[in-house]
Amino acid sequence: MLADPFGTGELRDSVLRAWRDSPTRFTEDTNAEHDLRVGGYRDRLFVELAQNAADAAQLTGAPGRLRVSIVDNELRVANTGAPLDAAGVASLASLRASAKRAGTVGRFGLGFAAVLAVSEEPRVISRTGGVAFSAARTREAIGRDGAVPVLRLPWPVPDAEPPAGFDTEVRLPLRPDVDATALLDTLAADVEDLLLALPWLARIEVDTRVWTRSGGPLVELTAPGGTVRWLTHAEHGCVWAVPVDADGVPEPQDTDVLHAPTPTDERLSLPARLLASAPIEPSRRRLLAGEATRAALAGAADAYPGLVRALRGEHRLALMPRPGFPLSEVDTELRELVLERLTKSAWLPAARGPELPGSRARVLGVDAPDLVSLLADVVPGLVAAPLCGPEPARALAPAGAETLGMAELVEALTGLDREPPWWRSLYAALLPLVESHAVAADELGALPVPLADGRTLPGPRGALLFGASPDLLELLSTADVAGLRLVHPDAAHPLLERLGAKPAEAGDLLDALRDAVDRSLDDPLSGLDTLGLAEVVLRLVAETGARDGLGALALPAEHGWRRADELMLPTSPLLEIFDTEAFGEDGPLDVLDEEFADGRPDDVLTAIGVLDTFFVVADAEPAEPDHGLPDEDEWWEAADEPPPSVFAVRDLDLVDDDAWPEALNLLAANPETWRALTLPGGHTGWWIARYATLAGRAPNEWRLPDAESLAGLYDPIPDLGLRPELLAAIGVRDRLRLDPEHTADLLERLADPAREVAPGLVLRAHAALADADVPGDLAPGFVRTLDGSVTDADRAVVLDEPWLIPVWPANRLVAAEPGDGRAARLAELLDLPRASERTIAEVEADGEYVPWRDLPALAAAAEILDIPLPEGGVFVHDELLVRIDGRPHAVPWWSARTLHAADSPEGLARAFAWAADRWPDRHLLTTLIDDPTPGPLLG
Repeated sequence: MLADPFGTGELRDSVLRAWRDSPTRFTEDTNAEHDLRVGGYRDRLFVELAQNAADAAQLTGAPGRLRVSIVDNELRVANTGAPLDAAGVASLASLRASAKRAGTVGRFGLGFAAVLAVSEEPRVISRTGGVAFSAARTREAIGRDGAVPVLRLPWPVPDAEPPAGFDTEVRLPLRPDVDATALLDTLAADVEDLLLALPWLARIEVDTRVWTRSGGPLVELTAPGGTVRWLTHAEHGCVWAVPVDADGVPEPQDTDVLHAPTPTDERLSLPARLLASAPIEPSRRRLLAGEATRAALAGAADAYPGLVRALRGEHRLALMPRPGFPLSEVDTELRELVLERLTKSAWLPAARGPELPGSRARVLGVDAPDLVSLLADVVPGLVAAPLCGPEPARALAPAGAETLGMAELVEALTGLDREPPWWRSLYAALLPLVESHAVAADELGALPVPLADGRTLPGPRGALLFGASPDLLELLSTADVAGLRLVHPDAAHPLLERLGAKPAEAGDLLDALRDAVDRSLDDPLSGLDTLGLAEVVLRLVAETGARDGLGALALPAEHGWRRADELMLPTSPLLEIFDTEAFGEDGPLDVLDEEFADGRPDDVLTAIGVLDTFFVVADAEPAEPDHGLPDEDEWWEAADEPPPSVFAVRDLDLVDDDAWPEALNLLAANPETWRALTLPGGHTGWWIARYATLAGRAPNEWRLPDAESLAGLYDPIPDLGLRPELLAAIGVRDRLRLDPEHTADLLERLADPAREVAPGLVLRAHAALADADVPGDLAPGFVRTLDGSVTDADRAVVLDEPWLIPVWPANRLVAAEPGDGRAARLAELLDLPRASERTIAEVEADGEYVPWRDLPALAAAAEILDIPLPEGGVFVHDELLVRIDGRPHAVPWWSARTLHAADSPEGLARAFAWAADRWPDRHLLTTLIDDPTPGPLLG
C-alpha cells in the first residue's frame, strides 16, 4: 500500500461522495475550475507559483530561492522554504478554500488553478511527500469522459524528492500545444516584477538565467542584463517603489498597475509602483469595493510622502502625479488622495527651515537657483533650489504651491534692508533671466536700488551708475544736491543699465543735476549755499564741454545772484555795446562776480550760458514764437508760413543806439552770429533791418553807396566803417525791393517833390507795388507821374492801355513797367481810375482795311523776326485822328474793337505787335518796316 502522508485518499473519497450525492456538484466544480483557468487566473501561472514560494520562505523566516526549468518537456518550479503539508494539500484540492495564513500572499490559494493553463497532470513534490492531480485519472475514477475538474482529486506520489537544495518543486507536464522555450521566455519577463513585489524571494533562476534581490529600502535587482534599483518605502501595510539609477535619480513610471501585492488589472498613472494589501476579488484582478479598500487606498496615500521624502530634495518633483486623465476608478481615487497628502504633508525642501507642505510652499517661477539662495530669508515658504522655474511651478500647482512671479518678488524686496553687495548679487542672479528673455525687463521696473546717499530707489530707471572719479564723487557729496540718484558703487551692476539706469559719466551727471540747476536760484534767495552745486556743474562741464539747459544755474553777480544765462563776463565786449540800463538788479542782465570768474576758464563759464558775446538761440522744430527774441511775434506773423527752424541772435534790443556799428562788427566777426545774421528769412537780419539805428535811421532806409539805381528814392548810407556785405546783410538796400510793411514809406518817397527820381526807377517802383502782396487801397494824396513830377491823386489816372499815351498828358499818367494785370492792380492799390475808364474816343475817318499779308514791308519784317502773321488785318489811315471831348488827336495807332494804324512805320509796327502778342518787339518792327532787310537787326 502506498504511503499517503497527506490523507489524499480521504480527500478523494469525500469529493467522490459529494459528486455521487449531488450530480450538479460535479458540474459546478468543473465549471468553477474552468472559470478560474480561463478567467481569473489566466496568464498568472508564474505569479501564483512565485507567491507560493514567497509564502514558504516567509514561514521559515529566511529569504527564499526559486528555480524554473524544463525537464523532459515538464515545467519544474522548485523553491526553498516551508514544505508541503496536509493543510496545503487540502487547499490545493479545494476550489473554494485556501491555506493562506496571515501575512502571506498566496500560499496554495485558489491561484494554483493557473497551472492548468499549461498542464493537465500537475504534481507537487516536497521533502515531506508529494501529491499529484490528473485529468485522465479523474475521468477514470468517475467513469466518464469529457471535461473534468482536475484539481479536485489528489493522489500521493511515492518515492518523490525535490531537487537538492530545494524544499518543494511543482512539476507540470506540458500539454502538446505549449511551446516550452516560449514559456520560459514569458516567465522570465515577469521575474523582476515578482522579486520587487515579493520581498521574501531573494533569488529566481529561469533555466540558466539568474535574478537576485538585495537591500532595502533601496532594493537592487540583479538580472542577466544588469542591475535595476528601486527605492521603496513601506508604511501603513503597503509598499511604494520607484526605479532609481546608480546615483539615486528617480526614473518615474508612465503607467503601471496596482500590485496587491501581485499585479492586478487596476491601472494607475502615478509615477511610483504601489504594492498594497488591499481586498481583491477571487480572480485577484480587481479590488473589491467597500470601506476596506478605501481604507487601504487612504493608507497608501498617507505613505506616499514617505517615499517622496526618501529621495534627495532636487529629485522629489519626479513623484508629483502628472496631469492627465485617470486610468481607472482606483486611479482617480488614489490620485486625489495622494494630491491631498502632498498638499498637507511636509515634503518639499525649503530654501530655509523645515520641509514644507504644498499648501505653504512658494515656488520661484523662473529657473534661477542662485536667486533662490539669495531669497531664502526674504520669502517665507520658498522652495529650495533647484525646484524652481516654470516647470516645477506648474507641476507643484496641483499640490497647492504658489508661484512666486517677478511682481511678487519685487513686492517682497520693496522695503528690504540689505547691504549693497547683497543687492549686486541679486542683480547678478537676475541678469541671465533678462538676457534669456525668461523675465521681461518691464517686470523688474520697480526693483529696489540702493543709492550712494543711503536711500533706496524704487526702480532703476533714472538712476546713475557710478563711473566718476573719486575726487568728483567727494565734490558731489559736499555739494549736498537733493534728488541726485547715484547707485551705490558696491551695488552697481550691468542689469541696472538694462533696466533703465545710466552710466554716471560726467555728461549723465549733468543731466541728473538739471532739476537742481533749475531750482538753484531759489536756494541763495532762501539762504542756502549754492556754490557747491556751481562748482560741481563747472567741473563736469570742464570734462564734457558745453551742454544745453544749464543756463538756469545760479551764480554770484555784481548785484546778488543771477542765472548764468543772464550774466556777462567781466571782460565781455558787450559791456561797451549794450545800454547801461541793461545791467543791474532791475535790468535783464548783470555782470558775473569778478572774484568768482577769476581763475575759471572763460570757455567753461560760457558753456553754461554766461555771455561773452551775443547769444544765439537755436530751435530745430519751433512750435510757437517763444524764444525770447525781440518782436518775435511780429516776425512770426510777417512770414508766409511758420519758420521751419529758429536760429537767431538774442538781446539785440539791448544794444545802445550809438553802438550799432560796433555791435554789427562783433556779429560779423563770429561765424555763428554771422550765420544767424545772413540766414534767409531769419529773425536777426529781419529785426536789425527794421529796428537797428545807423546814423539815425533803420538800415532798410538807406542804400549802399554804389546802388545808383536807387538814387533819389533812397539816400546812400554814410561811412560807418561797415563792410558792404555786412550792410547788405542787415537790409541796407542794394536794389529795389518792396517790404510789404514799408509800402507806405515807398509811396511817401515817390510822392516827395523834393526827391528827384529817375523815370525808370518810378516805373520799377510802381511795378514792385503792383506785384507785391500788400494791403489794397492805400489811397495816397499825391503820386509820381510819367514825366517824373508829383501831382495830386485826384488828377491822376493809371495808364492801362498803351494806345492812350498820346491822348493823355504825361503829368497826369501814373504808369508801371508793362506786366500782366499790373495796371489794374496798381489802380486798385492807389485807388486811382484807369485811363481807359476815363477815355471816350471815336475814330474820325474810315481807313482802308488791309490784311497783314498785303503789307509787304511789315510782312518782310515779321519774317526776319520769325513772327507768324496773325489772322485778319488793320484799318490803315493816311492820318489817324481820334476825337475825345470834341477835340481831335493825331495818334499812331488805336484799338476800338478793331485795330487802326496811321500809314507809318511806327503806327503799323505797334498795331501789328499788339495783334501778334509781340508788344516788346514794337520798336524793332518799326525799324525793320523802314528797312525790311536783316541789316538793322544785325547792325
